[in-house]
Amino acid sequence: MTKDDLLKRLQDIEWDDFEVKAAKSDLPNNIWETVSAFCNSSGGWIVLGVAQQGKQYEISGVNNAEKLEQDFFSSLRSQKFNAILTARAYKYMIEGKTVLAFFVPSSLQKPIYFNTPTNTFIRCGSGDQRATHTEIAAMFREQSFGIRSELAIPDTHIGLLNQDSLHAYRNYLNAFNLLVAYVDYDDNLFCEKLGITDEKGFLTYAGLLMFGKTEVIHRHVPTFWMDLIEVPGNSVQEAKTRYTYRIPEQENIWEYYHVMIKRLRLLVDTPFKINNEGVAVDDDSQFMVLREALVNMLMHTDHFNPVHSCIRIYTNRVEFMNAGSFPIPVERLGTSMMSKPRNPTIAKLFRFAKLAETIGFGIDKLKSWKQLTGNDITFYGEREYVCLTFGLIRTDESINETLNESGQIGGQMGGQMGGQMGGQMAKSRSEILNQIILNQNITRKELVEKIGIAPSAIQKHLEILVKDGYIRREGKTKTSYWLILKKED
Repeated sequence: MTKDDLLKRLQDIEWDDFEVKAAKSDLPNNIWETVSAFCNSSGGWIVLGVAQQGKQYEISGVNNAEKLEQDFFSSLRSQKFNAILTARAYKYMIEGKTVLAFFVPSSLQKPIYFNTPTNTFIRCGSGDQRATHTEIAAMFREQSFGIRSELAIPDTHIGLLNQDSLHAYRNYLNAFNLLVAYVDYDDNLFCEKLGITDEKGFLTYAGLLMFGKTEVIHRHVPTFWMDLIEVPGNSVQEAKTRYTYRIPEQENIWEYYHVMIKRLRLLVDTPFKINNEGVAVDDDSQFMVLREALVNMLMHTDHFNPVHSCIRIYTNRVEFMNAGSFPIPVERLGTSMMSKPRNPTIAKLFRFAKLAETIGFGIDKLKSWKQLTGNDITFYGEREYVCLTFGLIRTDESINETLNESGQIGGQMGGQMGGQMGGQMAKSRSEILNQIILNQNITRKELVEKIGIAPSAIQKHLEILVKDGYIRREGKTKTSYWLILKKED
């Protein structure tokens, strides 16, 4: 920071990375609180020799800059703190007075405290606040970032995995990434090669979380749980009912992914290029952006945090709230190719399945939401959680039907057939009509196979199309439909 930079900063109130103290002859007692706070946050400047009078700053100067500097650095390197700290010192002459400034960087080791862990501080706005027990625990967990989920769990084995989940994943690899499918390997060798187990056959936490049985996961990771809630309004307070759909508890991460992605698919426009797994291939659509956000959430969640990750779907936005902080400052997201997943093996398993970016955090793909939809995407981070918000625009009709009693997301298909059909629901119904035109005795099961959405969603669309007079049921079975065109008004 140059002298001119310092003078500019003094024209404003203290920021979250800037603190002034008078410190005429001695270091003030509360300087260590600020050192702790900057180390536990994003770093910052401590300026000695400046007195604050309300919102105004007065250059008071220090009497013995060399002594203050030595005392400051001696304390940083003493046993006063739980780790040896570093800082950079600068000396300025302003109005004939000496001003001393220290830049205290963010510490890689957190929490940083003096004397006892209760003296752990964090920066909140322009002040220092004592960290809560929960915040301190979160900082300790961050020390194992990228490590804890890789640890093996003694006395475990692959028999504790949900075999259906494991084999479904293997089948997925066989279909989409034969290079790492390990087709000829038995389950034991497959799991060892992918880090699901260690060389002794013990499950890793990552492997258990990804494919385990619920009761076994909760025995070793009692905080494991994810949520998806659909709220019929722009806020919980505005909604007439608290929610219209809430995801049932799933066995493991792989099962959560498949249920959640089906709900997200209903939110957005996406081309009808569906592979056998119901996933769009080589597609830069809105759906692919939300899929990237979902996989990022599953890869980077702090599963040992009592805060649970949740997707909240409102009328005007989708929020991905994820337990755990960003591994790098929010402002650096998208500026680096660095990839630092919280759970490396879980990230690898998703990337092997070609469900996530292979480098970085997929931030560029997430930011493409603005270009694709015209709606904003925002990133927000706290110590214990982060939140990604994707804006949605719905028509008045779709808002009325956004979240109906069956939990299906979509809008009314008003007007004449071939008129305006807003949103993915209208597209799905249009595709159903096209299939019925081409195959007039098509069954519901056949519609599911051709369109690639859940049977319950197909049934709901059919009921609406019957109600609106586009189709009617024919024959003795309940699954045969004939197309009838709606007459013009």
